[in-house]
Amino acid sequence: MNYTKLSKKISRALRHVPWEYELELDIEGFVPVEQLIYAINESGDFDRPIDVSDLEHIIEISDKKRFEIKDDKIRALYGHSIPMHISKAVIAPPDILYHGTTHKALDSILSSGLKPMGRQYVHLSVDTDTAVQVGKRRDKSPVILVIDAHKAHTDGITFYEGNDKVVLADYVPERYIKIK
Repeated sequence: MNYTKLSKKISRALRHVPWEYELELDIEGFVPVEQLIYAINESGDFDRPIDVSDLEHIIEISDKKRFEIKDDKIRALYGHSIPMHISKAVIAPPDILYHGTTHKALDSILSSGLKPMGRQYVHLSVDTDTAVQVGKRRDKSPVILVIDAHKAHTDGITFYEGNDKVVLADYVPERYIKIK
């Protein structure tokens, strides 16, 4: 089984185009596990039918917690680009968060803050290694931004649960952002 390919297929189904798989996400982004399995198996993209143990394996081996199974339902934890707004739990963030970005985007961020762009939330990293890894997706030597999340939270900026390495926000004003 090509688990990387399967993980990407699940991400596409749960984060970006659930309608292509005839899936309807609930307000928290969950769909029944069996519906997802049926949709993926219908695609015929794998050498054998997948089952719940394949989904559990992907969750277990992932370096980033991308998916969650709860009460026979599965969801992507972050990264949604679908039009509906996925409800997330509000949290008190760590004092400092990080964001890896491109040199090209830097001026805009420093003047207008961090915006979700094509996603539902701004993605912030809990450590610099994760921020670098994320930033390298678009720039081979990304700029690492330091977010004063404690001050932002104290001033009323809302932060949401992402996973163990990612914290989400609707928007981070430029006054809480510095270059590392």
